[in-house]
Amino acid sequence: MKNITLNVQGMSCGHCVHSIEVSVGQLAGVEQVKANLADAQVEVAFDETQVSLEQIKETIDDQGYEVE
Repeated sequence: MKNITLNVQGMSCGHCVHSIEVSVGQLAGVEQVKANLADAQVEVAFDETQVSLEQIKETIDDQGYEVE
């Protein structure tokens, strides 16, 4: 299990947080997602054998947010 913290720009409300948590949480291999609006960060715990960091970043980008 790998834990990462991503800086994400563009989150402005609770809906943004929910959107990211749901979309990333649906990826196979993702165990936990926690988006923090105040810190503009998303913490993800995932199994690298099932999902890649690039897939997680692309999923966030597809929701309209920018991963730094």
